[in-house]
Formats: sequence, structure tokens, C-alpha cells
Amino acid sequence: MPTYTAPTRDTRFIVNEVLDLASYGNLPGFESATPDMIDTVINEAGRFCSEVLAPLNQTGDLEGCTRHPDGSVTTPTGFKEAYRQYRESGWGTISQPEAFGGQGMPHVLGMVIEEFTGTANQAFAMYPGLTAGASAALLAKGSPEQQAMYLPKMIAGEWSGTMNLTEPHCGTDLGMIRTKAEPNGDGSYAITGTKIFISAGEHDLTENIVHLVLAKTPGAPDSTKGISLFVVPKFLVNADGSVGERNAVSCGSIEHKMGIHGNATCVLNYDGAKGWLVGEENKGLAAMFIMMNAARLGVGIQGYAQAEVAYQNAVAYALDRRQGRALTGPAEPEAKADPIFVHPDVRRMLMDGKAFTEAMRALCLWGALLVDLSHKAPTEQERADADALIGLLTPVIKGYGTDKGYDVATNMQQVFGGHGYVEEWGMSQFVRDARIAMIYEGTNGVQAMDLCGRKLGQNGGAAVQAFFRMVGEEIAAAKGDAVLGPLAEKLEKALGEQQAATMWFMQNAMANPNHLGAGAHHYMHIMGIVALGLMWLRMAKVAQARLAEVGEDKAFYEAKIATAQYYMDRFIPDAGALRRKLEAGADSMMALGEEAFQTAA
Repeated sequence: MPTYTAPTRDTRFIVNEVLDLASYGNLPGFESATPDMIDTVINEAGRFCSEVLAPLNQTGDLEGCTRHPDGSVTTPTGFKEAYRQYRESGWGTISQPEAFGGQGMPHVLGMVIEEFTGTANQAFAMYPGLTAGASAALLAKGSPEQQAMYLPKMIAGEWSGTMNLTEPHCGTDLGMIRTKAEPNGDGSYAITGTKIFISAGEHDLTENIVHLVLAKTPGAPDSTKGISLFVVPKFLVNADGSVGERNAVSCGSIEHKMGIHGNATCVLNYDGAKGWLVGEENKGLAAMFIMMNAARLGVGIQGYAQAEVAYQNAVAYALDRRQGRALTGPAEPEAKADPIFVHPDVRRMLMDGKAFTEAMRALCLWGALLVDLSHKAPTEQERADADALIGLLTPVIKGYGTDKGYDVATNMQQVFGGHGYVEEWGMSQFVRDARIAMIYEGTNGVQAMDLCGRKLGQNGGAAVQAFFRMVGEEIAAAKGDAVLGPLAEKLEKALGEQQAATMWFMQNAMANPNHLGAGAHHYMHIMGIVALGLMWLRMAKVAQARLAEVGEDKAFYEAKIATAQYYMDRFIPDAGALRRKLEAGADSMMALGEEAFQTAA
């Protein structure tokens, strides 16, 4: 049976030493995030996820969710009790506002918990994860009455939340939705339509489910400009806040999926269900994007979360499994064979996994800090700068993070050889669960186009230029150092590749937009390589300082520097190849007609 140990030491290193969260103690919500409190949250969350959620992961995969004839859904064995413990421990309240029952701590710590729960049991983590996203939308766009009615119980975990966008005939192109919202004359609307792929759409974990639904009002423009957002609870809420009669929304079926079987992905039918407008009419897409952006950061975490748990199990297997001898001579002559850990090709896969997951963790937690700063930084300019930077990085975190997370998960399965293909070892589940992260919350092709088609050019390219300056300044500061200098020089080459790719887009994409579309995926990966390289430069800098200052935990810090060197040697060169692919343009890609793709009889 696969196992999971929350990487609490590495997380404390990033939060306390790399991000230095305690240095932000002058900002609202950060004053309580002392090093002792941070360590307690990280260690206890890690224990809960490792001991309670992880043992249910394989069970959830095997059992899945069950839909009953009355439309109700039962989650896998153990999920309901684990959710009760999760709720009573207050894990979902850590970074939620105190005004609605949250603990008001930094978003960074909420992201730590999101990682641990998602790594231990991704299907389980999606239930509170969707609720947090729905809460964010209501916090930003809900009326005071809606906030008072829904948020305290959603934040407490008594009620859950969902997002309802996709319909059978449309996914990304939301302007095509057909779900209707007819005014009832009393301030409510009758919502009618069908939504598909609704994660956590029906289940037995909470007493109510608060659906946020995109729909069109009568006479609304037949485009994205005609979309409105509605709150539609599974059970109507009485004046005193108690649960009332059942609303006209039901689960028609559960999707039969490749992975995340423990999460109920539903077809939801709305048959005149009562709903209430959230925010302004015809401004629903902007409101939903608040939820989607939060979800995209969460999905980026899922990418490296599955890579992390697959990596942990692959390391354990490689140290135990014996096959052949080391190329340099027997590593353990007294044994009949050496552990496969000694073989360079196995070590290559493990080092790739280590280099990716540790840097991706740092990038996601830094991204969470930017979210905090976008709301709480001392000046308006600092808040705007943080918001622009996390906006630029979000598609990279989601797209590059999940592409590479899936690659790592499959390579960790490869370490197991034939056993990796056998379900009992659990590696198949990690691969299958990792695969969805590349698809939902906007496919990674959509993320690449969001980055290149929208984010690069926003405000005259201010955000990406700020990113270039920041990376360039940190490279320049490291160049004179004997250890950091060689790392910085290699990162500088990747930064140059990204800058050149950006310039090529500026010179060629206006004349032929297909050039942008053909190169967007490659550009997203180049930026991902640079962003993770920046994380390794930062981590190596801290590790070197710790070794010089106190010499404690020597092996941990030496491993950081060695892994940074590996990343610069093995990941950075890909940026040049990707730039050359990008500069090949779209001509050969788009040259063939439709008939050339069809197989002749």
C-alpha cells in the first residue's frame, strides 16, 4: 500500500527561511503568524493529512462515489468521518476572514494545508477546496445579506460550495451557455438548465451545498457579456439561517472518470431552482473568475502534490528493490544485487522529481504570499504590483506546474518497473489523479493562451517587464559568489531565452496571430523553467547562509545546494530548445488541410 509523509521540514524551510513570513508581522493577519504558530500549523496539518487522509486515498479510488435512485450521493468509506475531523479541527478556517468565523491568518498557510490535503488525498481535498473558491467569490461580489447567510457556515465547513460553468455543449467558450434565469418577481430567479463536470456537486459530507451558477437572464447579450452569476443552494435557507425545503436542483448522474474517483463529479439538473443574483447582472464572468483564479492556483498545487507522493513512494521502492550492479562496481558486494537506486537512469528520474517538487512548492507558496500582499501590502502601488505579478504567474503555476507534475508522476511509476503497472502498488492512481489537473479549470492550452494572449501585453507589458527586472536583479546580486555565481549565470541564459521569445512574439504575432497560438505552450514552459530557477537560486542562497552561520542541519542545506546545481544543469537547457520551437512559428503547423488528417479507407 502506498504511503505519504507530509514534507513538513521542507515546508518550514520555505515559509520561515525563504519567504521569511515573520518579517511581514506589521501587516494585518500576519501578526499572529509567529514562527512557533507557523511550525505548529505545518506540523499538525502534516500529521492529520499523513495519518487520517492518506490511508483513505486508495480506498476512495477503489470504491468511488455512489449515486442512489433518489439522486443522493454517498462518498467512499471513511470520507465522512475524516471530513468531520477536518471540520472540527478548523483546517478550512485558517486563512479565512475573522468576520465570518475564520482565523484570519496568511493565505500562505492556507496553501500549505491545501498542499498536504491534496497530496494525501486529492479527491477528498476537492470538497473543501471548491468551498474555499466559492467563498472567495461571495466575499468579493456577494451582497452583505448573502455573505451573512452563507459564509459563516461555508467557512466553518458545515456547508460546502461548488462552481457551475460547463454545459454539455460548451466548456471554455462560456458565451454559449444556455442555462436560463427567469425573474420570479420577488428578487429571486428560476434557474433552468444542465451543468456538467461539477466537482463535489452532490455528496453526504455537509448538510447543504451552495452552488454558484452561471446563467443568462431574459434579453441578455448572446455572448460572455450576457452572463450573470447566481447563488443556488441545494436546500433553501430559512430566515433564521436553518436549512429549509429542498431546492429544484438534482444530481442526474456521476461521471465515470479516469481518476479522482472519491470526488463526486456530477451532472446537475436545474428545474426552475431558486437562485439569487450575485453582483451585477451580466457581470457574472468577472465574478466567477475570482473563483477560477483561486482554483487555478489550487490546481497548480495538485500538479506537484501528485508528483510529491509519487516521488516519495518511488524513493522508498528504489532503495528496497534490488536489480543488477552499479556501473562503477558492486555497491553492496555482500548482497546478490544492488538497490536500483544506484543506477544513473533511476537517479535521473528521482532527481528530476526532487528538483521539480521542491521548487514548485516554493513557487506556489511565494504565489500565495503575493496573493496576501495584493490585499494587505502597505501601499496601493505595492498591492497593485503584487496583484499583477500573481496574475502573470497564475497560468504558469497551473499550466507548467501540472504538465511537469504529470511527467514526474509517470516517471515515478517508471521507477517501479512492472510493479508500477499493477494497481496494488498505487502508482497508477497517482498518474491518473495527476492527469486531470492538466485539463480542468481551463486546459493547459487555455492557460498558455491566457499567459501569452492576455497577460504578456496587459498594461503595456508592465508585469512581465517587472518579472524580468526582478529575476535580473537577483541574478546580478548572486554573480560574485563562488557557489551562487555559476547558478546565476545559467539562470541568466534561461532568462535571456524568455526575453528573446517575448521579443519574437512582439515582432511576429501581430502579423499572424497563429504564431502566438503555436508558440504559447512553449513560452509557458520557458517561463516555468525561469520561475523555478529563480526559486532554486533563492533556496540555494538561504541554504548557503545557514551553513555558514550555524552549521546545523548540514545535510538538509547541502542537499538544497546540490539540487539547485542539478536543476540548473538539467532543466535550464530546455529553455533554449523551447525558444527555437517557438520561433519556428505556425506555418508548417497550419499548412495541411483537414483532409490530410483523415485516414483513407
